[in-house]
Amino acid sequence: MSDSATRTSFDVVVVGAGPAGLFAALAVHEAGFDVAVVGALPGRTSDRRTSALLDGSVLALQRLGVWDRLRPHAAPLRVMRLVDATGSLLRAPIFEGRSSEIGLDAFGHNIANDDIGAALLASARERGITLIDDMVTGVDLSEGATLTLAGGGTLSAPLVAGADGRRSQVRTAAGIEVVETRYPQSAVTATFRHSRPHGDVSTEFHTPTGPFTLVPLPGDRSSLVCVVTPREADALLKMDDGAFAREIEKRSQAILGKVVLEPGRGRYDLGAMTPRRFGVPGAALVGEAAHVVPPIGAQGLNLGMRDGAALAECLADARAAGEPPGGTRAMDAYDRARRADIVSRTFAIDVLNRSLLSPFMPVHLVRGAGLWALDQIGPLRRAFMREGLQPSQATPRLMRPEARDAA
Repeated sequence: MSDSATRTSFDVVVVGAGPAGLFAALAVHEAGFDVAVVGALPGRTSDRRTSALLDGSVLALQRLGVWDRLRPHAAPLRVMRLVDATGSLLRAPIFEGRSSEIGLDAFGHNIANDDIGAALLASARERGITLIDDMVTGVDLSEGATLTLAGGGTLSAPLVAGADGRRSQVRTAAGIEVVETRYPQSAVTATFRHSRPHGDVSTEFHTPTGPFTLVPLPGDRSSLVCVVTPREADALLKMDDGAFAREIEKRSQAILGKVVLEPGRGRYDLGAMTPRRFGVPGAALVGEAAHVVPPIGAQGLNLGMRDGAALAECLADARAAGEPPGGTRAMDAYDRARRADIVSRTFAIDVLNRSLLSPFMPVHLVRGAGLWALDQIGPLRRAFMREGLQPSQATPRLMRPEARDAA
């Protein structure tokens, strides 16, 4: 059942062994708490998607000792290019932001999700974190947290961190309601090789159905997130590899030359979800249990990592004040710490996504004017790039750039 000794009582139990859950466990362990992770451990199945880890997330991974495992699999993102491909009569200018403009070598790094999970799992094992490869079948929050496991037995802790996805059992047990939005869009994902170098440039085409995004991978390889209507997604997935490769070349304006598809296309329907609370006594929400956003601006996993870093910080502050890990003080602080970041970014992504789908010319005028201002006004441009990486206010200590560790 477990990589570690079969203990049943901990300071914190993290439900969910995906990247957000494992990162949270490492951050909480680093803060001095006894933590266990329960869920399907990485390696059971393959996730062929990739994630762009932004600068704050990379910095936290360095400080937690994980980055050296990921560095060989990471492609730096040094240029962020936005291209208006909506076909609007008033086309916005191409925006190109460079990490060097804000004093960074790279905005972040794009890495395969399988590599992220493997590195986090290896680091958790190295630190002696209890890892339980099992499923949770029941969550009782009447006195702290008691978890029932499918394989038999229970786990208990003052706090359970629910990193168990958008249909979170922990969130349901805590009685936390959510606000959900469905979009008439689906995302098709893939990885591919190409004949022209990407030059460490991430390119996001804004199309009438949503973003079409090319993100560098090591070598002459890139990952794709193509947001289209559900019907178009079905059609793309039915294409053979050659036809789909030609479609990528067409939609990308052949900026990467000839494309050769790699195995493993994916598809998921778009939506957004925000809970009414991010923490209540006995339970905190992390990752997609705490937020679901469309794949725009590389926010998803980076938000999840900020959840884990903020949770560790709030627990450490509560302990210093003599409060228990899952008490009201710690969970109120966690809710405050995550609210502005999650709500503001969910709103901004929603506005941008809806502006692409809108048939109204004034909406396109406003979006185009915004991109023009970002392109032309230096201070606004730099502020936009910095804020895109992580919030300027209430950044968790683990991710703050001061006293930056050596790469």
